[in-house]
Amino acid sequence: MNLVEITDDNFETEVINSDKPVLIDFWAVWCGPCKLIAPIVEELATEYDGKVKIGKLDVDSNQQTSIKFGVRSIPTLLLFKDGKLKETIIGAVPKKNIVDKLNSVL
Repeated sequence: MNLVEITDDNFETEVINSDKPVLIDFWAVWCGPCKLIAPIVEELATEYDGKVKIGKLDVDSNQQTSIKFGVRSIPTLLLFKDGKLKETIIGAVPKKNIVDKLNSVL
């Protein structure tokens, strides 16, 4: 699997300083809708390998980053390019919605 674990500690290195766009799935173990979107995120990690870095951030373990970007409900997907937040997707959305956002930054 090509998913990167994003944490408060590695956020700057993995996301802000990334030479590729980065999609982060903010999730938690207890979140039902997060389980629905997880297989889609995993598929995208394979399909966009080499083009987009795709990671998951556990909101329970990494509250600083969640607070910094105002993540209040999960799942939330944040898409960064050149270290800047470009898109926010909230909720378990169809794969096409996520693909459209990814393609918009490529």
